Amino acid sequence: MKYYLIAGEASGDLHGSNLMRSILEEDPQAEFRFWGGDLMQSVGGTLVKHYKDLAFMGFVEVLFNLRTILSNISFCKQDITEFQPDAIIFIDYPGFNLQIAKWAKKEGIPTHYYISPQIWAWKEGRIKNIKRSVDQMYVILPFEKSFYESKHQYPVHFVGNPLIDAIANREEISLSEFQQKHQLPNKPIIAIIPGSRKQEISKMLHVMLEVVRDYPDYHFVIAGAPSQEPEFYEKAIGNKPVSLVFGETYNLMEVAHAALVTSGTATLETALFKVPEVVCYKGNYISYSIAKRIINLKYISLVNLILDKEAVTELIQGDFNVKNLKSELNKLLDPSSRAKIKEDYERLEQVLGGKGASENTAQLIVNSLKKK
Repeated sequence: MKYYLIAGEASGDLHGSNLMRSILEEDPQAEFRFWGGDLMQSVGGTLVKHYKDLAFMGFVEVLFNLRTILSNISFCKQDITEFQPDAIIFIDYPGFNLQIAKWAKKEGIPTHYYISPQIWAWKEGRIKNIKRSVDQMYVILPFEKSFYESKHQYPVHFVGNPLIDAIANREEISLSEFQQKHQLPNKPIIAIIPGSRKQEISKMLHVMLEVVRDYPDYHFVIAGAPSQEPEFYEKAIGNKPVSLVFGETYNLMEVAHAALVTSGTATLETALFKVPEVVCYKGNYISYSIAKRIINLKYISLVNLILDKEAVTELIQGDFNVKNLKSELNKLLDPSSRAKIKEDYERLEQVLGGKGASENTAQLIVNSLKKK
């Protein structure tokens, strides 16, 4: 069968690639055409557009790039029409994907949504579009099932969290191996994970780097996003004693002693690696001011949202500054604080369920198409 997948971010590329592999287990003749990235391309099929050309964050940024976004939507519809897939699989990226889903439903193409839009955080009104346009929804956070089914009477599939699979299925690396591979000094590592989009990295990285010289007994390593060029980071690093690695974020998380992490999927990934972290976020002032008025959440990190408690500290907007960052990092290096955080991490993994999210989703999708 023919599958058309749409992922608009690095995390979607990761989960899309694992889902594609699982679909091939169920349907060895599967043919893929997709919007995604290098990981999905490594599985096979045809890459239509790379996610690095699609990532626009914030209200102001979307407005400035509206013409490009509308052009992409039009092109996507035409490309789907020519490909004639048996199903479309949407992976998060709701602003774009829900537009395509609405159109695809009218065209009679089966629509499957893997990794729900976070409508429980904002734009809850999107539930109407989802009910009309999405045939099957596959959720990866335990509270999402009750949100959809109890609050909105929309049945969904809780398939587990794909991050557990992605982490469990990788090859492990030791601290010494990582240090030797990247010619790093023999010191504990503090990871800097500033995000994947150029806009967020620009706002986050320079503050994170300001604390580096205050911790001479540790070595800081930046996780470079695959969509960015080394020169972009090197300009910010200057002569600071910091290393930069690409394509090894999970290896870095595995060997890190602590981490400074931009809010997003990486906060949950870091927690699943049991690394004490500070969650950081600073956005465009106008975009943040608008978001603050319409988002009704106690926390911004997935770790705290899932556990419904402040297991990890969040430094948001004005609170994200050098003074606060140093104070919170000092806590992460304290043995008693680290022990408490890791207790919460153990509980987090239990709540998320076990392995098999990609396999569960693939089986559900393929079986539903076979029935038709």
